[in-house]
Amino acid sequence: MPVGPESLPQPNLTSVDINAIIMASGEYMHGILERRKVLKWLCKLLTGLFLAGFYPISRAKAKKLKLMILEGDSMKLPRPKTDGGMPLETCIKTRRTVRSFTPQPLRLEELSQLLWSAQGITEENGYKRAAPSAGALYPIDVYAALGPDSVEGLNGAVYQYLPATHAVKTIAKGDLRRKVAEISLSQMWMARAPVIIVITAEYPRITVKYKRRGVRYAMIEAGHIGQNIFLQAEALGLGAGIVGAFDDKKLIHVMEISGFPEPLLIMPVGHIKYPA
Repeated sequence: MPVGPESLPQPNLTSVDINAIIMASGEYMHGILERRKVLKWLCKLLTGLFLAGFYPISRAKAKKLKLMILEGDSMKLPRPKTDGGMPLETCIKTRRTVRSFTPQPLRLEELSQLLWSAQGITEENGYKRAAPSAGALYPIDVYAALGPDSVEGLNGAVYQYLPATHAVKTIAKGDLRRKVAEISLSQMWMARAPVIIVITAEYPRITVKYKRRGVRYAMIEAGHIGQNIFLQAEALGLGAGIVGAFDDKKLIHVMEISGFPEPLLIMPVGHIKYPA
């Protein structure tokens, strides 16, 4: 006897059965769609968590998280001044690149003012900083290498500036100014400056939005910061130099800077040593 589809028992479906099947199919498809929504939500959540270190998706939450992580091992700096001092026009006129410094230490208030001028938050109850940044993404980090007698109240070490709390935290111990100078094509005049400020860029923070163009934007931002430091130093009666010749990898290694930094500028700062 031939066996085919026509020889198989045919289901006797009523309208009630058909409706039940349709409803079950609808519920099944609804379940699939709901699961897809959940999976998409999870993907977005994981992506957001991954990018949180590079792009401030929620600045308020990122700021809160950063405070929780860094508050324990950081040191608050004195509140920066926002008025008084030398007129801006005078600072621009008298600013010069300095390569000769006295060993006189800086006051903690002076270091505070210099770091604030570089990356300090200038918006009341906000996040905008002293130097402009493409998309307000702030890919730049600022570090200061100090000797044991460089700044009143601070030990010889490398400090990272934390704009969110206007504080510094130690990332490497010891006086590394001489090593930084050696890495900078042995420009040993740098080692005599009480403070050596190093400006680095974390490109992923800005290229996540602007792609390759973000690298240029980060360099432009570093230039703004360098000029701010120059002018602030001038207003404080200090002098600043600027160096772009150094071994990138060795500098990052010696200063023990973590992450994916690209060093862009080195700026020694201190009291000017005038010719006798």
